[in-house]
Amino acid sequence: MFTLLKESGQARRGVLKTRHGDIQTPIFMPVGTQATVKGMTPAQIEEVGAQIILGNTYHLNIRPGADLVREMGGLHKFMNWQGPILTDSGGFQVFSLSKLRKITEAGIEFRSHLDGRKLFLGPKECYDIQAALDTDIAMVLDECPPFPCEREACESAVARTIRWAGEFLEHAKADGFLDSGHHVFGIIQGSVYDDLRQHCARELAKMDFPGYAIGGVSVGEPEEEMIRQVAACAPVMPRDKPRYVMGVGTPPQLLQMIGLGMDMFDCVMPTRLARHATVFTPDGTLNLKNERFKNDPNPIMDADNYTCCNFSRAYLRHLVMAKELLASTLLSLHNVHFFLDLMEQARTHIEAGDYDSWSAAWIARYNAGGGRA
Repeated sequence: MFTLLKESGQARRGVLKTRHGDIQTPIFMPVGTQATVKGMTPAQIEEVGAQIILGNTYHLNIRPGADLVREMGGLHKFMNWQGPILTDSGGFQVFSLSKLRKITEAGIEFRSHLDGRKLFLGPKECYDIQAALDTDIAMVLDECPPFPCEREACESAVARTIRWAGEFLEHAKADGFLDSGHHVFGIIQGSVYDDLRQHCARELAKMDFPGYAIGGVSVGEPEEEMIRQVAACAPVMPRDKPRYVMGVGTPPQLLQMIGLGMDMFDCVMPTRLARHATVFTPDGTLNLKNERFKNDPNPIMDADNYTCCNFSRAYLRHLVMAKELLASTLLSLHNVHFFLDLMEQARTHIEAGDYDSWSAAWIARYNAGGGRA
C-alpha cells in the first residue's frame, strides 16, 4: 500500500509498505544486478541508508538460476539482505541483446549471453522467475523500444507491453502473489511519442497495478527528451500509486524528475563510476586519478559516511593508483550514500514545502561546478 503524505508543487512525499519494511519516498534504489551491489556488503548498504535494492531477473535466472535461489530460501536469504527487494523483468536486458533475441507475440526468444543456450521469456515465465526469487516488487514483462524508433514499430511494442502486462498480472493474481503482500508494477513504454506513452499509461491504470514505472528512458535519447517523456507521463499516472522511473539518472536528473512527481529511481551510476575513480559532490564529480589530489588531506566532502569520516583524498587516490580493491568499496560507499542522502534532503524539503526553490539552487550549484556525470 502506498500513502501520499505531502506535496510541494508536483513533488511528492510518501511511504510504500512492503513485506520487508516501509519505503520512504522519494527514494533511490542501489542496483544489485547479480544479488550483490558491486563492491559493498549488505551491512554497508544498510549503513549508508538504503531502504530497498534491485535484483536483475534476467541475470539471476541465467546464473545461478531461479530454482536454486528458491531452494536457498529466496533472494533475501540467499544474499542476506533483510530489506525490500525489487526485481526487474529482464525485458531491458533482452532488449540490449538485440543480436541474440527475437520478439514474438507470445514473448521473447533469445540466447544466453553466457553459453548460447536458447531461452524464452513470456509473461508467465517472467512471473514464475520473480515468484521463485520471492521478490517484494515484481516488474511486468515489457518491450523496450530502441531510440530512435519508427512510430509503427513503437505502436506494436506498446500493444505487446500492454497485453503482456495484463497476462503477467493475471498470473500474479491467480497464484496468490498479490494477496500474500507482494507488489507488481506495470511499465509504461512509448519511446518519444507522447500520445503512445499516455495511451500505455491509461491502459495500465485500468488494470489497477500496485505501482507504475516509466521504462524506455535513458536508452540513447538526449537528456531533454528523457525529461520530456517523464513529464508527458506524469499527468496520466495514478496519483495514489508509487511512480518509478527505471534506470536513471544523474543527481540533477533525479531532482528534476522528483519535481515532476516521480517517487522511485535506480541506476548503476554510483557504483560504476566509483570503479572508475569518480565520486560525487554537491559541486559536481571529481576524478581521483587527477594529480591534484595526490597530496590532498581533505575528505571527498563533508559527509556522514565511513569513507568521508576516515580517509583523505590523498589516501583514496593512492588506493586507486595502486589498483587496490578497497578503492572500489570506499568510493562506492561514498557515492551510494551521496545519492541516498540527496533523496533524504528531497524528502525534507518536500515536507517543508520549498522543494522547487531548493532543488533549483542545488542543481545550479552542481552544474556550476562542472559536474555532469
